[in-house]
Amino acid sequence: MGELEHKYEVVIEITEAKQKLPDDIKAELKDSGMMDDKGKLKLKGVSPKMLKKMKQEFVNCPVLKKEIQFIQCFVCPNFQSRVMGKVLCKGDSLK
Repeated sequence: MGELEHKYEVVIEITEAKQKLPDDIKAELKDSGMMDDKGKLKLKGVSPKMLKKMKQEFVNCPVLKKEIQFIQCFVCPNFQSRVMGKVLCKGDSLK
């Protein structure tokens, strides 16, 4: 199988501080069924243990040009794959 086409390899960093998802991202997650009405994430194929770990991770997004929570990156249309502490990003512009 060939390698996924990607423009950026973004390093995943970890923080101990609790990160909060922006309200517009929460609304998007609720609309797509990835978050319930109480604000609990329900990502298909992601264990609760992994989800807890993902909540403490962030990336320096090359498309948005700012630090974002990994969960926001994970649900982005540019997200290709997570490989050994890095995210493969398509790098296409968002809206």
